Formats: sequence, C-alpha cells, structure tokens
Amino acid sequence: MSTPADPDPEKLPGYRRRIVIEPGNGVVTSELEDDYHRMVVTLEYDGEMITGVASQMPRGPWTTCDGAMAVVRDTFLGKRLDDMSVKRAKSLNCTHLYDLASFCAGHAGESERVTYEIFTSDPVDGLVVTRLYRNGAHLFDWTLKDGRFVSPEALAGKTLTGINEWLATLDPQTDEAARVLRWASMVAGGRGISMPTGMKGADIGIVGTCHTFQPGRIDEARRRPSASRDFSREAGPLADRAELFERD
Repeated sequence: MSTPADPDPEKLPGYRRRIVIEPGNGVVTSELEDDYHRMVVTLEYDGEMITGVASQMPRGPWTTCDGAMAVVRDTFLGKRLDDMSVKRAKSLNCTHLYDLASFCAGHAGESERVTYEIFTSDPVDGLVVTRLYRNGAHLFDWTLKDGRFVSPEALAGKTLTGINEWLATLDPQTDEAARVLRWASMVAGGRGISMPTGMKGADIGIVGTCHTFQPGRIDEARRRPSASRDFSREAGPLADRAELFERD
C-alpha cells in the first residue's frame, strides 16, 4: 500500500479503467471501458468447450479496430476453456478484446460478478501512482518513478514488464488483479502521446503488437475523431453501470 506521502491517484488527472466480468449459466460476459476503449465480449460454453463468441466495440481508437471482432471469434471459438495455445495469437488480436475473452474463459463456471476499477495518475516529475479496487476492495497501490517501482518494497527497482517472478508467487485471484493493473498502467502511458484525429497508425504503432498494428493494416489505420476521453474530468468509465462500482 502507499505511504501517507504518496499522491492520491483518485484526486489527480490521469487514466481510468473499469472492468466487469459476469458469469452465468453456460455463458460469461466481460466488459471494459477506459480512456480509449469500450468493448464487450461474451463466451458461450458447453462443458469445457467454447461454443460461441460474440463481441461489441462501441468505442475503439482506430478505424481498423472493428475488424478485430472477427479475429477474437476465430481465436477462441471451438477451443477448450483452458487451452493455453490461444496465447500465441494475442498480438494478432485487439489485445483488449483478447483479455476480455480470456477473463470469460477463466471465470466460466463461477457464479459471482467481478469488478475492477483502476486509477493511474499522470506523471509528475516522473512519479506515477496507480491503484486497483477489486469488487470495491482496495487491493493495490503501486508507485513508480521514471518507469521503475518505488513501492511496494518487494518490487522496488523493477519495471512493469519485470515482475513475472513476483506474479508467480500470487494466488490466482491476486495474480489476475495484478496483471489487470500492470496492463492498465502500461496503457495509461498513451495519455502522454499526442494522437490527433486522422493520425496514421504507422506514425505511432510498433509493428506486430496488436490487430491494428499488423503489417499492412498499420498503414491503413487512422485515428478516429474523439477517440480519447478524460474520465478524470468527467463521470467515470462505464458510467451507465456506476452502481456496480459503489464502495461501502
């Protein structure tokens, strides 16, 4: 947890993300919204096999993002819920749709809804504080300076990509939460990059990192109008589902 001197990311300008994972009878739906995306994935399953994949993308930042809905379907449909081979296809997918589908597969057979809420402050003199709530419970505060952990002490000096050994020591629920926070903390860095309407994907993307940034497609991608929102200055993400994120 943070020390008293740490800034409160909930009170500072910065990145916001909310995720809802909702298991049902033979079906799981996961939804996220953040500064750049609003997406939903629903998996249907029979026993251990995925029998249906549907997705929606009310908001995606690039003109090529919508095509990723067919890719996530092809990646997961007909696979076992625990088929790890799908990981090889992550970079071919919209990574956010892929993560939502993975949440669905991982929570199949459960009965309780799971929510995540993330706050990440914009850097101030290289200092970033990021916070995660799971089901309304305050689970993590991480502080980074110039891209390296200051706290928690167990991670001091490491980068966000250098904590896999620590993740391996966690129970499955905590591991999932930590990975959610790590990925959100990485995505938050986009707030510091100017991405005007009409910008080419090739002007910013690292080739091969996601569906939009695949060779050829990256040259076609254009930044959509109003692709970014600042939820630290307005109602939070998934505002139409805000009651799910109320805290005691």
